[in-house]
Amino acid sequence: MTSMYPQVHAFANLYRAFRKARRGKRDRPEVAAFEFDLEENLLQLRQELATRTYRPGPYRSFYVRDSKRRLISAAPFRDRVVHHALVNVIEPLFEARFIGDSYANRVGKGTHRALDRCQGFARRYRYVLQCDVRQFFPSVDHAILRVQLARVIGDEDVMWLVDQILAGGAGILAGEYEMAWFPGDDLLAATRPRGLPIGNLTSQFWANVYLNDLDQFVKRTLRCRAYLRFVDDSLLFADDKPALHAWRRAIIERLAGVRLTLHESRAQVYPVAEGIPFLGFRVFPDHRRLKSRRGHAARRRLQALARQCAAGQLSQARLTAAVQGWVSHAAHGDTWGLCRSLLSTIAV
Repeated sequence: MTSMYPQVHAFANLYRAFRKARRGKRDRPEVAAFEFDLEENLLQLRQELATRTYRPGPYRSFYVRDSKRRLISAAPFRDRVVHHALVNVIEPLFEARFIGDSYANRVGKGTHRALDRCQGFARRYRYVLQCDVRQFFPSVDHAILRVQLARVIGDEDVMWLVDQILAGGAGILAGEYEMAWFPGDDLLAATRPRGLPIGNLTSQFWANVYLNDLDQFVKRTLRCRAYLRFVDDSLLFADDKPALHAWRRAIIERLAGVRLTLHESRAQVYPVAEGIPFLGFRVFPDHRRLKSRRGHAARRRLQALARQCAAGQLSQARLTAAVQGWVSHAAHGDTWGLCRSLLSTIAV
């Protein structure tokens, strides 16, 4: 087999990766510093990758709160360039293996298409089983993920780079992980390397790799015709409630095989007519509503940006872009009154 690794560290691929990593971040000091001596920095990265002397730098971690508190870990910019360079080469190998109804972090998919698909299924079926994985990113087992990646990649040098990135993020989410025990575990199970830093492009991509086993199981073994997943949130639709309950039990058992657990109290079967809480909306067969806490959070965030703009700390263009971005997202639900009320309090 021809090695893929030279494609990863090719100068053209690194330059393409730099442009992707820079997107939307040109005003950040570390990006500007890297771009100031771009050719030399890319050549240095190329040399380190080609000679396998590359080592990731330390992460900068901070908490954010949207629907829940999350620890976000940002890699140094040069490492983000490497992440893009790697994904540029290996993503096509996996994309062909993913199911069509996996919507997170994939070209041509995304939040709004997932919402459309959810509503389409809600119009066709009476019941839904909603599942989400408990502490997903902190729980991802490095040894299992590595086997999944190596099975498809088949290139020792590329897997060396995978190992560097995995090792660089090991332990970042240790404080966010509550130990889960599985049949056959001994005390050494607590020391297994696990966790993918939230914020890495590779983490987002590898989430789809890790859960592709679940997707294939649901579609091929359970033969669920109406299924979709967005990161670790999945929905299964049917007209048969006992079948959905049986699928729930089967999914719990299947996830245990990759050392994951469901939020079992949330994994319930209920009529679609009650509305499905999904991706910040409550989705009904004939309409959608934005979750109230999302509306309140948007109001607080945009009003804070408006105050920064009034104080000269933020440009009018940045405020306008933020408001327009939120309105475009909210427009995917029945939110006309909410948008009008929010915009009346913000001068754009």
